[in-house]
Amino acid sequence: MGSRLPPGLRRVGSGTSLEVCDLTDIGRRRASNQDSRAVLQAWNGEQYRRRGWLLLVADGMGAHAAGETASALAAKYVPLAYEKHVHRSPAWALKAGIQQANAEIHAQGESTAGLRGMGTTCTTLVILPRGALVGHVGDSRAYRIRGTTIEQLSRDHSLAWEVESRRMQAGAEVIPAPPKNIITRSMGPHGRVEVDLEGPFPVEAGDVFLLCSDGLSGQVADEEMGGFAATLPLAEAARAMLGLALVRGAPDNVTLIVARAGAKEATDPTAADTPWTLAEDEPQGPPRPKLPLRTLAIAAVGLLGALVFNPWSGLMLPQGLIGGLLETFADGLARAVALVLSGVMMLLTVAGLVAAIVAMLTPDGSRAQVLKPGAMLGKGPYRSTGCKPTGALVEGIVSSVETAADGLSDQERKRALDHVATARQAAGEGNLSGAMVAAARAIDVYRRAVEDARSNDTIRTSHD
Repeated sequence: MGSRLPPGLRRVGSGTSLEVCDLTDIGRRRASNQDSRAVLQAWNGEQYRRRGWLLLVADGMGAHAAGETASALAAKYVPLAYEKHVHRSPAWALKAGIQQANAEIHAQGESTAGLRGMGTTCTTLVILPRGALVGHVGDSRAYRIRGTTIEQLSRDHSLAWEVESRRMQAGAEVIPAPPKNIITRSMGPHGRVEVDLEGPFPVEAGDVFLLCSDGLSGQVADEEMGGFAATLPLAEAARAMLGLALVRGAPDNVTLIVARAGAKEATDPTAADTPWTLAEDEPQGPPRPKLPLRTLAIAAVGLLGALVFNPWSGLMLPQGLIGGLLETFADGLARAVALVLSGVMMLLTVAGLVAAIVAMLTPDGSRAQVLKPGAMLGKGPYRSTGCKPTGALVEGIVSSVETAADGLSDQERKRALDHVATARQAAGEGNLSGAMVAAARAIDVYRRAVEDARSNDTIRTSHD
């Protein structure tokens, strides 16, 4: 019998070294979990080269079951559509997948009264030989932790983000902070949605990628998430992040996916040699010839000019241009000038016809929008924060646990505070990695207590 995996941790296939852990929690104040997540796994090397790993977090919005339905539809349809269209290019497939899922969510919302107006965020990360590609709508987030730096790869589609961006541009000008829960873009409310594509970002062995709903990012600071990811095994880091959100009240559902790249996921420079198709519409059937009206018009003008200036064409009356030239200049000079002009126009005709033929023989696909080798989409990373553990960082975490521990049983409280004391001692001695480990253990005591309390409530309710 094989060894048991930690909760949420996925064992990878033979052709890849990526380690993935995904967790979700209802939080402390919600009656239902409207978050969803999906992991489309690459089971072997060939599958990884073809379409990579796809990770997705969606945070639903809407009354009753609407938000839960919307996020579940995103988690279902985005991976399906991505895999269906990946032969075009990963970038095209990811954008098409999100747009098709949006259309499905919108259609179901319009057809069912209880689901009308439902919506969801959707943040998707695809890890490929060429790098990490992000497809994004809403205010769920995608991060990359490398060494002691955490970078936000996506931008929030929220009023708070827009106001903060304007405040930064205005310098010292003070702009009142708006509510954090006002979303400016989401999947579902409208038949079409604008999708942000970011990357592909280069991947190095040891990079950690984090996708999360705002239930996590709203309670746990970037440097805290990065600190756990940089110092703990993947599953422990994921549980510590989620647990710290619970420690701080978790007013919303909390969902996260963390993935650590191995040597086999390090960006392959040769993978960027092939351009990625970005065309929005896939051509149907064989390429059809184009009718180059502009070049044909140039050829026609040239032919007409050649005939007009040819003194033997008979198209100009004596009183016209040629007749005037014959009366003004010597007969031989006038004819020479007319012949030169006629020759120039004939060359213009030939050039126009050649250009038209070349254009008609060139397939429409040659004009497709592509991402050239080495180029990137979007403007990310949008934020970069140092996440090297410090005494202040550890103290902020254990102080939260210390406060929350007042609600635990005497035994649980003692266990949690023992770990808090160990964390403070380690931090005081300069052992900051050890301090983060002890802080995570203190958090874990609290998280388990919350889960046990829920189980007891469920048992009591079922017996009532």
